[in-house]
Amino acid sequence: MPFYSASLIETVQSEIIRDNTGILECVREGIGRVIGLGVPHSKRLLPLLSLIFPTVLHGVLHYIISSIIQKFVLLILKRKTYNSHPAESSSPVQSMLDAYFPELIANFAASLCSDVILFPLETVLHRLHIQGTRTIIDNTDLGYEVLPINTQYEGMRDCINTIKQEEGVLGFYKGFGAVIIQYTLHAAVLQITKIIYSTLLQNSI
Repeated sequence: MPFYSASLIETVQSEIIRDNTGILECVREGIGRVIGLGVPHSKRLLPLLSLIFPTVLHGVLHYIISSIIQKFVLLILKRKTYNSHPAESSSPVQSMLDAYFPELIANFAASLCSDVILFPLETVLHRLHIQGTRTIIDNTDLGYEVLPINTQYEGMRDCINTIKQEEGVLGFYKGFGAVIIQYTLHAAVLQITKIIYSTLLQNSI
């Protein structure tokens, strides 16, 4: 968990104030956060014990939701594939397509649904991990300024209530555009893969 916090800081830290750090910087930051030495933080930094529950909750819910959706989608796709292509009449390419593509679609659907459903919780989690770490982020609204992280959340419940009061429900979905772009590209890769397999299937007939 402390290394997750350190890696999260590395991903959002502005390039303007970033030092020339090595690839193992997050390891040093993580160790420093555990022992409380070598890393300058403010008094607003939340202790690791208060981050355990939201971190574990997010991980467990993500696993449960993705597992249920993956099995459900895979069951539907395999049943549909079995009804469309009897096993004895399938070519090797068709068999490969029927074997692997439903799993790719199921994994995609499971990951998409779990990320969308848990995005508000992930927003809260990220804010709690970054608070008090002296992180400077880019002002994406203006494009030429940097902003310090000056939040003063006391915990998960206070973070949720503060976001709801000050930013509204949409505050939980800040940065959601990146998720849309990510899964749009993912869907495009899956579609291209299916086209390639379908082309190979037609050439083998």
